[in-house]
Amino acid sequence: MDDHLRFEEFARLATEQRNPRTVDLDQLNAEDVLRRISAEDQLVPAAVAREIPYIAAAVELVVQSFRAGGRLIYVGAGTSGRLGVLDASECPPTFGSPPGRVQGVMAGGERALVSAVEGAEDRTDEGERAMIEREVGPNDTVIGIAASRRTPFVVAAVAQARSLGARTAYITCTPRQQFTLAVDVAICPEVGPEV
Repeated sequence: MDDHLRFEEFARLATEQRNPRTVDLDQLNAEDVLRRISAEDQLVPAAVAREIPYIAAAVELVVQSFRAGGRLIYVGAGTSGRLGVLDASECPPTFGSPPGRVQGVMAGGERALVSAVEGAEDRTDEGERAMIEREVGPNDTVIGIAASRRTPFVVAAVAQARSLGARTAYITCTPRQQFTLAVDVAICPEVGPEV
């Protein structure tokens, strides 16, 4: 597929559209901007509620992994990766889980946690290598996180984890009918374009 076709496909994604309800933010005063953002935020709980059966199925995968002595490994890039790392880092102090039981893998590595590492999200070989280096296997659950579903690092890591026998899940804002990756569970809250 040439770059032009990839760009056109990418441009059609809901995550890449302008939100028609917030295109005039630059013309509003601070309080009205905050009210508009808050109104959009109110749409998220309903989108998540519609995904509860899929979220429950992903939780069951993780429970199976933990019972087998395995791990939960989040994989993401940019904000999605940082959220996975944040959740993983909170599990030991909040829940008393053993260090390493829940892990976050970030495109671009630790440096990318505090500053952008340009192009890291496109490095499929590094996504695959991250799973191999962590010795991902049948006792583990790997959850990819990518709003657009398409992040190459994440897609490659999840595919590699699956090939190594791991349970796999994916969290994305892509509508379910457009989700085409091979995973055990897809969680697809449709929250629409960002503010």
